[in-house]
Parts: sequence; structure tokens; C-alpha cells
Amino acid sequence: MALRTETDEGTGVALVTLDRPEKHNAIDLATAAELTAAWRAFRCDEGVRAVVVTGAGGRAFCTGIDRGVEVPQPSSPYTIDDPLIAIGPKANDLWKPVIAAVEGMACGGAFYLLSEAEFVVASEEATFFDPHTTYGMVSAYEAISMAQRMPFGEVARMSLMGTAERVSAQRAYETGLVSEVTAPGGAVAAALRAAAVIASCPTEAVQGTVRAVWSAKEAARAQAMAHAPHLIALGNLPPERQAELFQGRGGNGFRTR
Repeated sequence: MALRTETDEGTGVALVTLDRPEKHNAIDLATAAELTAAWRAFRCDEGVRAVVVTGAGGRAFCTGIDRGVEVPQPSSPYTIDDPLIAIGPKANDLWKPVIAAVEGMACGGAFYLLSEAEFVVASEEATFFDPHTTYGMVSAYEAISMAQRMPFGEVARMSLMGTAERVSAQRAYETGLVSEVTAPGGAVAAALRAAAVIASCPTEAVQGTVRAVWSAKEAARAQAMAHAPHLIALGNLPPERQAELFQGRGGNGFRTR
């Protein structure tokens, strides 16, 4: 199992931990399936009233798709099979509040999880970046999701700069991606405290509020997401060319802002 779930019966808060620290908590097909199953199970678990999601090991929250995963693609240019499309709570119709606790790196496919959390708590050592363009891939789902949380220029810069630049926790806080910055190692504890407060409120009111907040932006998000498969199919380099760029990544420096 690459996913650990623990529930505090006293507070009604579940902690979901991506547990592949040796892979920087990158998501393979089995982990993706476990995430989907976990969110759907929480829908019917009355003992869970709020959830915190994090990554094990402290070096990374999640670094997106595991590069070792092979995903056969249809030949049609009008569609693409994305193994991460259903790893988030909202994609699985879970409207109980979810808080993301970020320690270390959060990049690429991690934004599928961050974008579907109600808010993000991060350690001051956390960094955020989007490597897609560096490796010849279109950042579509990730950029669209982040555009719901950050100013346009910040999303564009992060998406276009690739691995050359990483957004610090402080900068993420200043631009609205992160709601609280903690001391190193403190993100999970802070997220659990916030989740416990939320879980102590009547769950009907909480879930209604979650839906109300999301309804404010869902129409624009859904419309933009509909374009993502075509943009990816047209703009991505062939897999073998992506692999060449990825293998040569050792020379890519980066700076944090």
C-alpha cells in the first residue's frame, strides 16, 4: 500500500498520507487507484468530518506522476487518458473539507490534489513548481487548476518557467496559494488543528459551505478543463523526446523566489 489513512475518532479528522518517500511520493497507477478509493470511502464514513492530506518523509508532498508509469494513449487527437484526473476529492464527489499539508516539494501532478483542497498549509521549507514545459509537456490541467487560486501572472510564470524557478512557501502565501506558513515540520500539525475546528461544526453546514465556495468558480473551471485534452494532445512532445529531456535534467539549475 502506498497510501496510509488514519482517523482520529475523537475529532473526526482523517489523515491521508502519500507513503512513497523513496519516490518523493510520486503517484503510480496503484497509488492513484488508492486515492480514488479513499475519497469515495470517506463520502459514506460518518465518522470522518474533515480530512488532511500530506506526503511522507518531509522531502516532498508529491512530485506528480511517477515517470516509470506507462499509460497507453488513444490515437485520437481529441482525447487523452490522464491517470491523475480522478485523484482529488472533488473529482470523487467528496464535499467534506480537505486541507493539504505541504512539506518539501510540491510540483506537477501534485496540483491535482492541492487544487481540490479547501486550503493549503505549508512549512516554510516547502517549494512549488511546475516542470511540464522543461520536459516538453503542456501544463494544462495543472495551470487551469492553479489559476483558480493564484493571480494570472503568477500562474503563468510558474507554469512557463518550468524547473528553472521554484515558488517559496512565503511567496505562495503572498499570492494566495498557501493560507498558513509554519515552522519546518509543522504543516501537518497545523492542518490537523484547523481540521479539528472545522470538524467540530455541524457537518451539514460545513459541506453546504464547501459547495457554496466551489460553486463560485466551478463553471469557469469546467469550461477551461474541457480544452485541456486537446491542448495536451497537440502540444506534448513524443514520449521518447520527453524522456531524453528528463534524463538530461541534471544540468538544470533553479532559483527560489
